[in-house]
Amino acid sequence: MVVSNVRQEDKNLLAQEFVRFAVDAGVLRFGEFKTKAGRISPYFFNAGLFDDGAKMCRLAEFYAKAILASGVEFDMVFGPAYKGIPLAATVAVELARQGRNVPFAYNRKEAKDHGEGGSLVGAPLKGRVLIIDDVMSAGTAARESIALINAAGAQPHAVAIALDRQEMATENGQDVAHSAVQYVRNQLGMQVCTIANLADLLLYLEQGGGGAEQSLQDHHARVLAYRQRYGVNEKG
Repeated sequence: MVVSNVRQEDKNLLAQEFVRFAVDAGVLRFGEFKTKAGRISPYFFNAGLFDDGAKMCRLAEFYAKAILASGVEFDMVFGPAYKGIPLAATVAVELARQGRNVPFAYNRKEAKDHGEGGSLVGAPLKGRVLIIDDVMSAGTAARESIALINAAGAQPHAVAIALDRQEMATENGQDVAHSAVQYVRNQLGMQVCTIANLADLLLYLEQGGGGAEQSLQDHHARVLAYRQRYGVNEKG
């Protein structure tokens, strides 16, 4: 799919607006944080801190705009437990508000043995499924979701995430040349839609938060150094 210059500019503006929103909401923080891979990251994105109705409403709007602008095809959305559950529900609501009404479903961590039973809740999984999650560190949640969707006879078609960290994944404790997003795209053959990525974050910091907080420029060098150490080739 060819993306016009105008649409790319719109995507860049949406990404900058999202990064600013995440910083203002305290979801995107700067300092020293240990990642799942054992790295010390100068920033941390915790989607669990989108913790009230107004924040979730705006977050869902960002997801919906990014998804619709990407042109990704899908018949329903799926939220992997746990963070993906409220994301899938609110994004489905926002998509409907924007004229794209689709079913949604999510999974439990443990299957029920009473009532309707099973590990899946919501609409039946069928057609092309769009998985909604916050970030993708190792692709574990995506692979688990793919297995569930395949088992239900549906097609795991794409993944939508809020932030692409654009950094090396790890396998057996070792850094590899590709990111989790690249693995899902290139090895699993699925589309990945992102609201923003690390390059967008660096631009935001370089510009001092769009002039709102000049102190954010102080974090730019640390985040850039982290990317130079752990970043992936964007063409990979």
